[in-house]
Amino acid sequence: MIHLTYGDTLPDGFFDGSVRRILELQRDNGAIPWYDGGVIDPWNHTEAAMGLATLGETEAARRAFRYLMETQLKDGSWHGELGSAVPMDEEEQRFTGDEKDVPAPVRDTNFAAYIATGAWHHYVLTGDVAWLKSLWPHIKAAIDWVVAHQSPHGDIRWAADEPRTPEDDALITGCSSIYKSLECAIFIAQRLGEKSRDWAEARMKLGEALREKPHRFDRTWESKERFSMDWYYPVLTGVFTGKAARERIASKWDVFVAEGKGCRCVMDQPWVTVAETAELCMALLVSGERRRAEDMLAWTHQWRADCGAYWMGYQFENEVAWPDEKPAWTAAAVILATDAVIGMTPAARLFSDRHLAEAAE
Repeated sequence: MIHLTYGDTLPDGFFDGSVRRILELQRDNGAIPWYDGGVIDPWNHTEAAMGLATLGETEAARRAFRYLMETQLKDGSWHGELGSAVPMDEEEQRFTGDEKDVPAPVRDTNFAAYIATGAWHHYVLTGDVAWLKSLWPHIKAAIDWVVAHQSPHGDIRWAADEPRTPEDDALITGCSSIYKSLECAIFIAQRLGEKSRDWAEARMKLGEALREKPHRFDRTWESKERFSMDWYYPVLTGVFTGKAARERIASKWDVFVAEGKGCRCVMDQPWVTVAETAELCMALLVSGERRRAEDMLAWTHQWRADCGAYWMGYQFENEVAWPDEKPAWTAAAVILATDAVIGMTPAARLFSDRHLAEAAE
């Protein structure tokens, strides 16, 4: 089991299989589906693009961003899922409106916000201001759309209010990810000399809601607390830092962590997932627990397939990789976590720290 620490050099060809897997999945229009025959969603698509960019596949990453630019809706959002997992005739009906009884795809606020995280990550890697300027109108439209869904209490509605999404509710994981995306959007605005005060205020209110108003989340559906992401995402994204972050991680470590294997997806299943394990690694860095983060990263590599990509997860009672998929975003999550641990690119610290105080403008 390879164990990497800060300042280590990545072994030659270590992620060749992972990059090859993402590139094999990327379509001619730049879209990156989850896996063979899988759907495309803006969040996981952007995550995969970030993985490519981290390892120098800049043009492939930019094709992925061009796909986002070309498919963004007029109000700044994106449809939540596209791709061959949806029958083509049903997909066409959804987008043309020919069949009124076919619901429109979900427009998820977290999915829409993530373009800012991906764009800032790409800029930190490349320093290309012209490219960032070309994305700015799309970033602004997306973030303005997301912030428009914030309640007076600070939480942000999980999706646009449509017949398919009637629940006026908020998700801890989704709002935590938005919190990070707002940080990145503010940095982009500052770099380009654009206004960001409203976004800073929205981020401050969102952070307060996540820390102090738990009753604003999961109001209309069953609590998501059985999912590990609700536990570590507020730490990963900087909602909690320092002692508060460490206390949150400690509170459910024995519930969600299978020692030597990784992070469970849900507390009641003997199933660790590689992406969640990689993200928990980065959350540990944010909380100041570097040694644990390094160990967590090392555990992910045992779930690498012979081709060099990573299995989605491992069911450790049956001792099988499950499901039988190697998602693009799983490979990307491990790449990003590795960068965060060893510091191999200028963007390494993006997911190992909170960089913007809530009072910043």
